[in-house]
Amino acid sequence: MRIRGRASQTGEPSLRRSLVLATLCLSLLVVSVDNTILNIALPALVRQLHATDSQLQWIVDSYAVVFGGLLLTAGGLGDRFGRKPVFLAGLLVFGAGSAGSAFAGSVGVLVASRAVMGVGAAGVMPATLSILMDVYRDPGPRARAVGLWSATTGLGIAIGPIAGGWLLSRYWWGSVFLVNVPIVVLGVAAALLLVPDSRDPEHRRADVLGVVLSVAGMSALLWAVIEIPQRGWTSPAVLGVGAVAAGLLAAFVLAERRAPEPMIVLGPFRDRRFSVAMTAVAFAVFTLMGAMFLLTQYLQFALGYSAFAAGIRILPVAGVLAVAAPLSTVLDRLAGTKAVVAAALALIGAGLWLASGTTPADGFPHLLPALLLLGCGAGLAVAPGTAAVLGALPRERAGVGSGTNGTALQVGGALGVAVLGAVLSGRYQGRMSALLAGHAMPEPARRAITGSLGGALAVAQQAGGALGTQLAAVARVAFVDGMGLAFGAAAVVAFAAAGLVLAALPSRSRSAPSRSAPSGPASGESGSVPTSAEDPRIPDPRRSRAATPPAS
Repeated sequence: MRIRGRASQTGEPSLRRSLVLATLCLSLLVVSVDNTILNIALPALVRQLHATDSQLQWIVDSYAVVFGGLLLTAGGLGDRFGRKPVFLAGLLVFGAGSAGSAFAGSVGVLVASRAVMGVGAAGVMPATLSILMDVYRDPGPRARAVGLWSATTGLGIAIGPIAGGWLLSRYWWGSVFLVNVPIVVLGVAAALLLVPDSRDPEHRRADVLGVVLSVAGMSALLWAVIEIPQRGWTSPAVLGVGAVAAGLLAAFVLAERRAPEPMIVLGPFRDRRFSVAMTAVAFAVFTLMGAMFLLTQYLQFALGYSAFAAGIRILPVAGVLAVAAPLSTVLDRLAGTKAVVAAALALIGAGLWLASGTTPADGFPHLLPALLLLGCGAGLAVAPGTAAVLGALPRERAGVGSGTNGTALQVGGALGVAVLGAVLSGRYQGRMSALLAGHAMPEPARRAITGSLGGALAVAQQAGGALGTQLAAVARVAFVDGMGLAFGAAAVVAFAAAGLVLAALPSRSRSAPSRSAPSGPASGESGSVPTSAEDPRIPDPRRSRAATPPAS
């Protein structure tokens, strides 16, 4: 199949490159949406599967745990065996996990199916970015393509509740997963026809020890964090698994330093532009994912909106984010990554601080300015941060680079749900336990009331009368109080991250462009001189031979 268009440096016609980008973004959108689409269905899961707060966090985070734990491995496999095969395999596994989740009849089955979806998503996300980096080799078009990729990532997170609400207004809760299947089929068909294959031309050997240590360490770390709300910060299990995670990750770093052909290049982590930018992106997603987890429950449980009405009220986040993400690349060229990312995190912090003042008497209009600030900040942060991360690696190691960046996104999101959920649950359970102290009631009812706001509202509905009304009102007050505390804590994190960026992220280079390099901006930092990782025309001493162009 030949599509005519102006040829680029890669040999791919411009129209074909655009179709490849559209295919990659569609596939990325579906795996990004699944980070948040389930949030809008949480009340339905409480009612139909009788899930507790802890189980809700596991249902949401089981996807992120496996997704984040396997991203580095999947990126390395794509570099070695080909990005296109890994991309296609990831889509197929993701589709199978989606079908299993749609028809899950228990919390355990749903958690397991969501984990299978995470396996597939881990194959898709790094492959999309590494294929993009290989197809778009000119710095200018590549920066715009990365901006669209970043916008798709953030947009998927933001529109998940809207899509889920629309589906739940017409179908059962499993429809939020079943809708993925036809999109996966379309993505596979388009990829087979359009997407070129590429790989690391040096044919590095598989780093088996690195794979095992990275997956085990990351999974243990996320398990410990997710279990904190249920078991407590000082639980022997949490502390023990956390210590094991720290040991495994330390062993991973040592093994990668000594490995002749490591799965991840550790050198860029000494570059503050790489490490600080990655940290900033992780904090941005930490706040966005955590906020979505809390807001979708608040809108339905506390304010009484339907799933679709709640999803519509998340639309301002998606709309502002969709505008801000492409705009961030322009601002990056004008002001530099440091200024843009710091300002973005400050906007996120301001929005969360405003939301932390929400009271039970406040309605949605009080939250609207906070949502606008949150969406704008998240949209401005991701693209420049991602471009700065990728600029530190040679193009043929783009799979590992995108896997490292994707791991930061997923770990940040999982920690956001777990940490903010822990703060909310701790305050809510403390308030409700104190209220129920000294009152005789069946133990199942007590567990339901303290387990989640949804459980308390269900008990209140069964009790009826003045007692039920009073219980529902008190439970909503306790939930909103816990949500405000969680938002306040997230705001502090966002402001601290903005300070870190201002203090540690290097400013853009003031040096004059090299004659051998294009005068335009490189990927991510306005005015900086492109390195070999950013422009394939500049020789890279780390390469034994030039990268081969992708097959058409």
